[in-house]
Amino acid sequence: MLENILYYFVLFGFGLTIGSFVNCLVWRTYNNISVAAGRSRCVHCGRFLSWYENVPVFSYIFLKGKCRMCQKPIPAHYPAVELFGGLIFLAVGWFNKNYSVFSEWHLVRDLVFVSILAIVFLYDLLYQIILTKLILFGSVVGVVFNIFIFHQDVYKMLIGVAIGSGFFLLQYLISRGRWIGGGDIRLGLMMGVWLGWPNILAALFFAYMLGLIVSIPLLIFKNKQWDSTIPFGTFLAAGTFWALYCSDSAIEWYLGLLG
Repeated sequence: MLENILYYFVLFGFGLTIGSFVNCLVWRTYNNISVAAGRSRCVHCGRFLSWYENVPVFSYIFLKGKCRMCQKPIPAHYPAVELFGGLIFLAVGWFNKNYSVFSEWHLVRDLVFVSILAIVFLYDLLYQIILTKLILFGSVVGVVFNIFIFHQDVYKMLIGVAIGSGFFLLQYLISRGRWIGGGDIRLGLMMGVWLGWPNILAALFFAYMLGLIVSIPLLIFKNKQWDSTIPFGTFLAAGTFWALYCSDSAIEWYLGLLG
């Protein structure tokens, strides 16, 4: 019992820390600042932050959501991403703990993957950009884990890559780049590497369903147009996470409808 509590406590704390790192990486990358450029600064006045101003979630509460010096508001997504990171790491830990055979390497692989997805999600949400270098890095890491460590079926991975990238490439060619961007094609490739066949289908299904659920209210209540820019990479990242653990049951349900 105590071991389980410690397991989840460590995962939650680690997730909070990774969430804070994701915030830092996204902001610094967008502003062309090296991630290794030293201590964090206030995004408004540029003042270096003390250690107690960098504690995930708790510093935001302690500072009442404002910079200690300039008193300008700290963006609300900072604590939200940190808390989200903690909860996601808890979920990953729970799913891995309930595998028929628990593997530390599976846990490490999934934590790395969801961290990459978190960066994709936040960067696309804030700036409508999918980072090419991040996607290439994530794809290489996926090959290392799935092929060289877990020895998964190469052909299933290649089919996943063909479907994931080909699906978006086809849309890109038909619409001449109006529907989606090149970043979606590359993200589809990474999804295929990590998920393979047939899980890539579940990820695409989840992503488009989530996109519809979010987009329709925006069209109705926010006067959005069908050709408005929507950060679809956020939905793909969310759909990929969902498919990572729920694709088997979703595919069984779908096949049950067909047969």
